[in-house]
Amino acid sequence: LQIVAVVVGAWLAIAVVRRVIPFLAERGPNQLRLYLLAAVPIIRLLLMVVAILWIIPIVLNVTFQNFLVIAGGASVAIGFAFKDYVSSLIAGVVAVFERPYRPGDWVSINGDYGEVQSVGLRAIRLRTPTDDIITVPHLFMWQGNVSNSNDGARTLMCVADFYVSPAHDAHAVRCALRDTAITSPYLEYDKPVLVVLSEEPWGTHYQVKAYPFDMRDQFLFISDLTVRGKLALRDAGAIEVTAPYAAISSVK
Repeated sequence: LQIVAVVVGAWLAIAVVRRVIPFLAERGPNQLRLYLLAAVPIIRLLLMVVAILWIIPIVLNVTFQNFLVIAGGASVAIGFAFKDYVSSLIAGVVAVFERPYRPGDWVSINGDYGEVQSVGLRAIRLRTPTDDIITVPHLFMWQGNVSNSNDGARTLMCVADFYVSPAHDAHAVRCALRDTAITSPYLEYDKPVLVVLSEEPWGTHYQVKAYPFDMRDQFLFISDLTVRGKLALRDAGAIEVTAPYAAISSVK
């Protein structure tokens, strides 16, 4: 009866917390809303821990020997539960010395691209171009690759792609695209500007490779190159093409 009473009491308390606190958060000051909502899982966990600690003495006659057995079993369970956490901590220590990323670097991890906001002991925080915050545990270092776009430098390479019909003056188009990059207001003039091209079954693929003055302007820089590059192609008499999906798949 005591165990049933504790379980029912804990369940009722958790149910009340899950209903009352969100109710107050929606009707309280906006500054407190996120703090109140964040308190729900913490209070729920505390209530569950209190209930478990209350039930254990009722079920078991806790002696020193029983305590050692329970502590040993709990240690093994906790060890298995936190093995990934410990692995992330070790990977974080390794990252401090190897420095695959630093605060301010732009990295791509498991398909997520963004600026490193902070590097903690367990995880890093990325801010994506869509202003999302992504927390990535250091554990991924054992399992995948890290693509670092600037590796501690204050700028990074940006690439603008153009797809043109084969019937055109390649030299004139290449010069026009280079002039487009050189005259961009976002350009870092101390870095090289490259215009490379390759022939594909569906046309000619141009890539304008250059560096912005500030790497946070990379998307504005690429947009500027794309908009003015399209005008340059039109003035040079080149016709842009769209590669059919079947052609792209066959090339891959």
